[in-house]
Amino acid sequence: MTSFGYFLSCEEFTPAQLLQQARMAADAGFTRLAISDHYHPWTDTQGNSPFVWSMIGALSQTVDLPVTTLVTCPTVRMHPAVTAQAAATSSVLLGGRFTLGVGTGEALNEHVLGDRWPAFEERADMLEEAVEVMRKLFSGEQTSHSGTHYTVDNARLYTPPEGPLPVLVSGFGPKAAGLAGRIGDGFVTMAPDEDAIGAFREGGGAGKRVVGGLKVCWAQDRDEAVDTVHRLWPTEHLPGELNQILPTPTHFEQASELVTRAQVSDSTACGPDVEEHADAVRAYVAAGFDEVYVGQIGQEQEEFFTAYRDKVLPALGS
Repeated sequence: MTSFGYFLSCEEFTPAQLLQQARMAADAGFTRLAISDHYHPWTDTQGNSPFVWSMIGALSQTVDLPVTTLVTCPTVRMHPAVTAQAAATSSVLLGGRFTLGVGTGEALNEHVLGDRWPAFEERADMLEEAVEVMRKLFSGEQTSHSGTHYTVDNARLYTPPEGPLPVLVSGFGPKAAGLAGRIGDGFVTMAPDEDAIGAFREGGGAGKRVVGGLKVCWAQDRDEAVDTVHRLWPTEHLPGELNQILPTPTHFEQASELVTRAQVSDSTACGPDVEEHADAVRAYVAAGFDEVYVGQIGQEQEEFFTAYRDKVLPALGS
């Protein structure tokens, strides 16, 4: 049975707002949380980007819901040995209710130390090695590793995870889906793409969980909701690999000039229609997702949580 969580967007909201949203999500009947891991927002208009590991520590003291990163890149900006320590501590703080979602990342976040941004094939190879390193460290045993991309010298996590720490792997195409099936405990994909899920299952993901989500904008006026999405999240509608290769918020703003209001209106649940929102989520259920995370765009957070508690979640049978 599909479970429904709330997506905390570090790009759009301050730390205090994110914590308040987590409380409201729990009160509204959402059963889990996801949180983005970014160094930059996609655009200056979004305007925020708190450090995800600080946020997870605060969330552990705020609500009792499980937390998943959607997603962390453990390959460039942060070494996998450091990511492993952050994830292990998060798992302990959350009493084992933490899941590490990982992916090959975006230049937007990973170029900030001046490192070269590799092509996808190399990034995928780096991710596979990073997951291997992190799993070794999660054991709590002293670990050394000398690989193609990473070196670890006599490292040990003295605060290891309490029990298993699942690692989900993000992907948007058949190669990434196959990698997730081979090395991950689950698959993260942000579109209800049955072909990608099939590639994940065939690549070794049979019986493993599929996780994803969507952004919506609940508001009393649909046109105003479309305007809000078009202003804050036009990047959701950029095609191809642009999200992986553009390096700065300014570049995303330039590319987003090509995104129209009509594109937003046609592809995002906006406004006060319960069935429009429920149908958007049902597409993920029908595609076979085990967990679906919904994020509200804009400041009408209380209205969103009230509507989902009283109308949308009941319409989904939750």
